[in-house]
Amino acid sequence: MSGGKRMRKGAAAKPVTARGAAKRPAKKLDRKPAEPAMDLTVGRRIRDLRRTKEMSLETVAAHADLSIGFISQIERGLSSPSLRVLATLADVLGVGIAALFGAAPKDDSAGGVVTREVQRAELKLWRTGISKQLLSPAGSESRLNLFLVHLEPGGNTGDEFYTHDGEEAGLVLEGEMTLTVDTETWTLKQGDSFRFASRRPHRFSNPARDAKAVVLWVNCVTAAG
Repeated sequence: MSGGKRMRKGAAAKPVTARGAAKRPAKKLDRKPAEPAMDLTVGRRIRDLRRTKEMSLETVAAHADLSIGFISQIERGLSSPSLRVLATLADVLGVGIAALFGAAPKDDSAGGVVTREVQRAELKLWRTGISKQLLSPAGSESRLNLFLVHLEPGGNTGDEFYTHDGEEAGLVLEGEMTLTVDTETWTLKQGDSFRFASRRPHRFSNPARDAKAVVLWVNCVTAAG
């Protein structure tokens, strides 16, 4: 114990502190998850769409009922938005959520018809345990989009309901999912399917503690582009 005190008080403590300070940034880099890079990519996409639509932060914030500061943080990749927030922002920008996955590739040899497995764009909502793979060709013009949604154990859209433009349907491929639309809640298991108007308040989650759920999900918007 006395040796420890001498290290903190003595001159020899400075090199130790210096070495510790030099190591801390490396540890942070090692521990930093890859997902924040996804936040930055999505944020830039939202910013680009907003500028293309010639909408100010103030306008988007007012229509989305979100603060200007929060939207600014999302655009700069400093905040990880929930699916509810992303759906709301996409709605305000007049696009489907698929538009947030990125623009259509310039060298699309499939002509916007086929999407290979290795070409799937993915949106990871890492804080809420949800990831969405876009199975249909990327781009903001399409009204009909197909997703493969992965729900980690306990993954959910949050306690708050959300609404957006369009209609959606899906099929549970693996595990189970709890779906609430308006005031009614269902537990859907493998092979069960659903459909509802997206303007109806809804939320969903994976109630399992040790198994993920996989859902084939279709979104059709009426105000794309």
